[in-house]
Amino acid sequence: MTATALLAGGLKLQVAEVTAQTPSITSITFTDPAGGPLPAYVPGSHLLVQCGDGVNAYSLTGSGRSPSDYSVSVLRVASGAGGSAAMHRLRAGDRVLVSRPRSAFTPMATARHHLLIAGGIGVTPMLSHARAAAEWGMAATMIYMYRPAEGAHVPELRELLDTRLVECTDRGSFRQALAEKLSSQRLGTHLYVCGPAAFMESVLASARELGWPETRLHSEPFGTPELDAGQPFRAKLTRSGIQVEIPAGVSLLEALEGADVGVPNMCRKGVCGECSVAVLRGTPQHRDLYLSEDQKASGRTMMCCVSRSLDQELELDL
Repeated sequence: MTATALLAGGLKLQVAEVTAQTPSITSITFTDPAGGPLPAYVPGSHLLVQCGDGVNAYSLTGSGRSPSDYSVSVLRVASGAGGSAAMHRLRAGDRVLVSRPRSAFTPMATARHHLLIAGGIGVTPMLSHARAAAEWGMAATMIYMYRPAEGAHVPELRELLDTRLVECTDRGSFRQALAEKLSSQRLGTHLYVCGPAAFMESVLASARELGWPETRLHSEPFGTPELDAGQPFRAKLTRSGIQVEIPAGVSLLEALEGADVGVPNMCRKGVCGECSVAVLRGTPQHRDLYLSEDQKASGRTMMCCVSRSLDQELELDL
């Protein structure tokens, strides 16, 4: 699927401002070239942005309430596919195609308190949550772990949260702050964590050990772990009437594309949820960061960009 097709029905916006947050993080603000308002969104939403030859997802940092602009903050990743470098080359006046805002990381309306935990560039959706909490008078506390001189949006967060912001620039202070907050929250608190996969796994594991129920744990990953080549398997496509062999080291998505079977996709890392396919028979080997544990246990769907099969054959509704 081409970038243009993926962003069909999107918005053509103009870069209004580019601001350096840190030596490696840049904030980019988009506006309507005609000066009109933009569609509202819920806190924790993201945009798909076409920049260069690819499309990437970036969290919006505003509250989403009656926005006149969309702002994102982008970490430049030297080892990435080039999307972040292309975003860092944007200048005021450039035009970009973006999707309408999407969200899978919305604050829970029933929460009595919101505990926000951010690692590095994972602060971006948390800033959105913090802005919304301030605007709507919701109770929120945040722990922000960042490397010295790499803390993005720190002045804004200090103003929004005051003493309810805990800043940590080393692992020891973060572990201490996390343990204190996890063990002292009142009933009805929901936890939201965003950052690298290992960071999130550690936070969620600590919460589970202290008895936090899954229904009050919410996460949005940045970055994905390296995956092994996996075992070969076969995909039987019921609607297409064909069978596709998937060798070790080749993803199901790549094999389907090689067989001229198009599947909508974006991140190709098991994060965004775009490449979901329905499983009719067989047991998926889930390796994504998108599906919940209950969804994975059901075996009814899988992310074909990273997940494989535990059986020799999977039957898919394609």
